[in-house]
Amino acid sequence: MTQVLIVEDGQEYSALFQRYLTEGFSFTRAGDGPEALLLLQTRAFAVIFLDMRFDRAEPSRLLGDLAATTARFTGDEAQARRHLEDHQGVYILAALREAGVSVPVVMSYDFDGEPRRFKHLESRYAPLSYLTDDAGPAEIRAALGRAGGG
Repeated sequence: MTQVLIVEDGQEYSALFQRYLTEGFSFTRAGDGPEALLLLQTRAFAVIFLDMRFDRAEPSRLLGDLAATTARFTGDEAQARRHLEDHQGVYILAALREAGVSVPVVMSYDFDGEPRRFKHLESRYAPLSYLTDDAGPAEIRAALGRAGGG
């Protein structure tokens, strides 16, 4: 049984996985980066499925420096918060690797038109692969199997 940690602020992927990927996988959900880091301290996972965008997470639970990001956006805190929400998956991925977590990660994000951006992330935070947001159950099963050895 491949143990998968799903890190998402909603329930979409959890519901999809529970519905279509019942055979050979066991899923645990974390609603944000801090919760994922806590789970990884006490449980072993073969693969992490990480959503990129966290627009429903509690602002206090977002990883990243809001003050520094606000300064980058010339004092516009709302724009800085949107940036942290839109790129939260990268902040979580960085925190995982900084904490010494080497579990393979499958990230859900649409890198169409931005292949260099993903290649940069992959070179920095491997093992990492990604699926587009509209990936179906068969694609997800294959990616999780490849990443987690299942």
